[in-house]
Amino acid sequence: MRKLHFLFFIAVISALTLGLTACKKHEAPTPITPPSTSSQTPSEQQPMESQVTKEPGPTETTIEDITRMMQPVFFDFDKSDIRDDQIPALQNNASVLKQNGTVNVLIEGHCDERGTVEYNLALGDRRAKAAKDYLVNLGIADNRISTISYGKSRPFAEGHDETAWRQNRRAQFVAVKK
Repeated sequence: MRKLHFLFFIAVISALTLGLTACKKHEAPTPITPPSTSSQTPSEQQPMESQVTKEPGPTETTIEDITRMMQPVFFDFDKSDIRDDQIPALQNNASVLKQNGTVNVLIEGHCDERGTVEYNLALGDRRAKAAKDYLVNLGIADNRISTISYGKSRPFAEGHDETAWRQNRRAQFVAVKK
């Protein structure tokens, strides 16, 4: 009998507790404001949301962003000399590298599909080195630039006509961490 009274007592207490909490008005929790470490008054401080969502600054530029800022340099058929119309692209790339001194660059030499594998590897190498030499002449340290030739193995544009070939005869610039 005692056990039954005890269980009844527990059930009544549980029901009362449940009833009181169910009837309680729900209020939005008060946001917790961290203590200020600045000398600004609370009205002068920026809200935390603006601090969290602020735009990345210039020092937060990623390697991928830097790569996207650099422009390819295109070449004529069977040539590795820098064309006059490609000088602005190289000047842009030198400017990007000067503004981002914590990165190096890999210059990839590419060719169109015509010619042998060996010939195109050598031509791609000459193209990459021509672009490197131009950047060095614009003030970029030699030790920040490396080159590789892919010849015709990594075409940018698929196709077997001059439109595709024109896009594949290039030096491509890829930013890399120091």
